[in-house]
Amino acid sequence: MDTRFLESFVQVVELGSIAAAARALDLTPTAVSLRLKALEAEVGTALVERAGRTVQPTQAGGKVLTQARLLLQEVKNFNSLASSTELPAGPLVLGATPSALKGMLLPILQRWVEKYPSIEVLIEPGPSTTLYERVMSGVLDAAILVHPLFDVPKTVSWKTLRTERLILLTPSGLDHVDPFAIIRDYPYIRYDRRVVAGKMADDYLRTNKLYPTARLELDGIDYIADMVKAGLGVSVLPDWADGNRLDPALTRHRLPEPVPTRELGLLWLRTNAREKLVRAFLDLATPQPASPPVQSRKSSLDS
Repeated sequence: MDTRFLESFVQVVELGSIAAAARALDLTPTAVSLRLKALEAEVGTALVERAGRTVQPTQAGGKVLTQARLLLQEVKNFNSLASSTELPAGPLVLGATPSALKGMLLPILQRWVEKYPSIEVLIEPGPSTTLYERVMSGVLDAAILVHPLFDVPKTVSWKTLRTERLILLTPSGLDHVDPFAIIRDYPYIRYDRRVVAGKMADDYLRTNKLYPTARLELDGIDYIADMVKAGLGVSVLPDWADGNRLDPALTRHRLPEPVPTRELGLLWLRTNAREKLVRAFLDLATPQPASPPVQSRKSSLDS
């Protein structure tokens, strides 16, 4: 059985269409359709069917989907272990949150390319919740993400790379020096409460009996920072930006204690055949210091 046919089948089911699978596999839709037909001819039954505008597995396809994923994973592991060097062959499939992609990941990748120029790294961006699930399912070898609000199982390893306190982000030049007064008096941009730090921020406000008028709610710290800069509101966020990288049009305000922190780190399955690659990556990922103290005008810092 040609594993490329299995890969096409899994991609079609996961993405819901032949066209989307073709884009993911860098093939034409016709080529993907031919692979599916060849696989169905080999097993003697239909594996997918159309349901409106999407494609879904048939009853037979649903039965074999998990096994198909396992087979593809085993082939991937086999290819990795068949290496002439101490490290497994690549690629290293790595997930990363948008803030990690823009910040800490870049210098690590620069060091990786210098030390391991022949080992490819495939990067999948996504929110922490999605990346966690994809690490646990074996799709990703590792991911840089925010530590969940629960204890991770013993089947995975975790290494903290950076700790970030919550701060209040505002446009520069506000007359207020009391962060709570700012939150009460200005429109508020809420960090999505479905993500870890967004829930932390919401809990912090409630604990301090702050119920701001939310103008917007969204995920994406950089997007929120742009909106704050444009004067659309203020926001409580993790202190994701080093002082020398923060736009001078923005001001960080220290929040009264106790202030929650989020941990950004690397998560991976211990049973991964490419764990040595993950650890080689980790060796290059020097843990960064916690977000720098915020100080100026009693409670804020123009950075």
